[in-house]
Amino acid sequence: MSHYVPSRDLIARVAAGETAATARLITRAEKGLPEARDALAEIYKRAGRAHVVGITGVPGSGKSTLVAVLAGKLRTRGVKVAIVAIDPSSPYSGGAILGDRVRMTELATDPGVYIRSMATHGVVGGMARAALDVVDILDVAGFPIVILETVGVGQDEVDIARASHTTIVVSAPGLGDYIQAIKAGILEIADIHVVSKCDRSDANFTLRDLKASLMPSPASGPSPWIPPIIGTSAVKHEGFDELIEAIDRHRAVAFDPDAGNDRRRHIAGFRLLKTAENLLLDRFAASVDNRAAPLIALLARREADPYSLATELLEPTNAEDKSR
Repeated sequence: MSHYVPSRDLIARVAAGETAATARLITRAEKGLPEARDALAEIYKRAGRAHVVGITGVPGSGKSTLVAVLAGKLRTRGVKVAIVAIDPSSPYSGGAILGDRVRMTELATDPGVYIRSMATHGVVGGMARAALDVVDILDVAGFPIVILETVGVGQDEVDIARASHTTIVVSAPGLGDYIQAIKAGILEIADIHVVSKCDRSDANFTLRDLKASLMPSPASGPSPWIPPIIGTSAVKHEGFDELIEAIDRHRAVAFDPDAGNDRRRHIAGFRLLKTAENLLLDRFAASVDNRAAPLIALLARREADPYSLATELLEPTNAEDKSR
């Protein structure tokens, strides 16, 4: 049997860049182990240096391919890159389907690249529950850029803008992305717009539509950042130098003590509320496991209504009353 290493004992090894320790602590964060919370709290205090780049867009827009090429370009510049790829959950096992990781196999042998796939487990917002803890761990492990790729944008999947310093929205010609972007609200959350697959002949139409839609209004006044629109081609490796330059320029704004203050406060607020939500869900699950079965039986027989039973389920037990 392998010896269980306490999570706090993994912190120094993570900070030293040890891959095995990093992977182990990430796994514990994903499982939501209470034993790991003290270690994750310490990790959070040590983190804050990495540039978190969120990448989102409708399914089929080429997010994973763009991430793979972007990471490769960053590696040619000597930059270590961590990739957290949020994949849909398997309806059978509940785990990640790993589609993104399969598409990044060329990066897997590079010691300067760390790739982690995470399942959503039904969480809305396009991100996995432990994604932000994982970003912190990779930050402490010495990755100056952490790319957080969402599962794909739906109308409520814009959490990435509240969790990253720089949000990139990916569109592609021929997918009706313009209409989907309006529905999802992602025209408003993008710090950088990327139109992928620009080797296609119809890419100019998508670029033109986005530029027309995103033209700043004179009434909006001066802004420290105007989202650029960049065309890329993973096939021809075109546009990625321009994209990296835009990411670097936005990092300067996001990390500026004054210009980026509101963004950092929003990220902190989102983190606080999501952590509280997760803790409440854990407590709720632990408290109702043994109490739900008889109430479910009553509801199935229609001997009671769901509202009164749900209220009863939320009431603390005698043991919980005594512990308070």
